[in-house]
Amino acid sequence: MKKIIVTAIICVMIIALAVTSIVLKSNKSENTLKTIRLNEVTRSVFYAPQYVAIANGYFEEVGLKIDLTTGQGADKVMTAVLAGQSDIGFAGPEASIYVYNEGKEDYCQVFAQLTKKDGSFLVSRTNDENFKWTDLKGKTVIPGRKGGVPYMTFEYVLRKNGLNPATDLILDDSIKFDLMAGAFTGGNADYVTLFEPTATMTQNAKKGYVVASVGEAAGEIPYTAYFAKKSYMEQNSDTIQKFTDAIYKGQVWVKEHSSLEIAQVIKDFFPDTEVELLAEVLQSYIDIDAWNETPILTEESFERLQTVMEEAGELTKKAPYEKIINNSYAEKAIAK
Repeated sequence: MKKIIVTAIICVMIIALAVTSIVLKSNKSENTLKTIRLNEVTRSVFYAPQYVAIANGYFEEVGLKIDLTTGQGADKVMTAVLAGQSDIGFAGPEASIYVYNEGKEDYCQVFAQLTKKDGSFLVSRTNDENFKWTDLKGKTVIPGRKGGVPYMTFEYVLRKNGLNPATDLILDDSIKFDLMAGAFTGGNADYVTLFEPTATMTQNAKKGYVVASVGEAAGEIPYTAYFAKKSYMEQNSDTIQKFTDAIYKGQVWVKEHSSLEIAQVIKDFFPDTEVELLAEVLQSYIDIDAWNETPILTEESFERLQTVMEEAGELTKKAPYEKIINNSYAEKAIAK
């Protein structure tokens, strides 16, 4: 009996030592990771490659830990980056153009692009299976914040379809981004532009109907990308490279997997959304080819974005591509 008791005690001690060793190694590994304060413009399935990179541990693989916050607006994200409250911002490249044109010496550079099309969908109060963009004439639409890429891209689509945004319809830009769906379902406006999964959730609740994809109608535009202050990039070049490497792995993984597989990986970022619904809305982004295959932002697409901004009356002077865009990190990530 004594031998049995002694043996049992020894086994318990061995197990305890093993567990302690694992915990210590885990803590040590955690402590060696460099924390990156990443500020995203909003939480959306549209940014699936980013969430895949985080969930699959691609950042940890290169020694980084992501501290993710949601800014709720490109202007707020840029403010946080310029103030040093965030290391890297994730929003439309227009924010970097505005800051550069203001003459700020330590302006932000874009180093990796994630999405190449507008990710919003037009939601109608009525179920119109034969919707045409000209149906918006005389109607009221909630399109987001004036000066933001969603708003400008929507105006671009209107012009492409022969509508004058200033005279042919009412664009209600008084409602904050995160309140747009609630305002629409509460009775405001005839149409609203919503990102996923909000658009599909609104339709499933029979409070609106998805009638068109803004991104599909507009074509390729560098919609969301990662940026940081020049000084931060110069002082943390290795960190920016590692970050870009991880994002690129996320882009590759998404390209090679189904909407359901992607949904299962990113589900923790959307705890209130069923996996089946996530897969459904992810498929809608796959269908319009919304994601960049690499982090490179081309000069052609950058010029198209500035044209959209000019037509919207938000840009009086174009910013030089070589000043705003730094593709060197993306090129090295691809080469690896």
